[in-house]
Amino acid sequence: MIRRKNMTIFTDAKDNTVVLELKKVIEGILKIPPANQQLFNKDNVLMSDTKFLSDYGLTSVTARPQSPALIGLAVRQRDGQFEPLEMTPFSVPPDLPEIMKSQLTNGQDQSP
Repeated sequence: MIRRKNMTIFTDAKDNTVVLELKKVIEGILKIPPANQQLFNKDNVLMSDTKFLSDYGLTSVTARPQSPALIGLAVRQRDGQFEPLEMTPFSVPPDLPEIMKSQLTNGQDQSP
């Protein structure tokens, strides 16, 4: 799972995929050349183009369809500098209204 701001890309890669290959997959989706991309592992460490995903702990054991691994993406801006890494958190549903909470308890009053 590749995150940039509020965008999420799901892709499939193997343990022995080189980071540059993953950047090429992103290029095919976003039309951003690999040289204009920075990828970060879950610890916000910049990933090197020549290293394998497994070098960053991204393996079939740690990343599965039900629990994808998170990779951050930052892109080069017009001024030549890379934007700061930003991954907007997923939204959290609001609390249920009181009337719906009482329905969850089968209409039984929970007060003492």
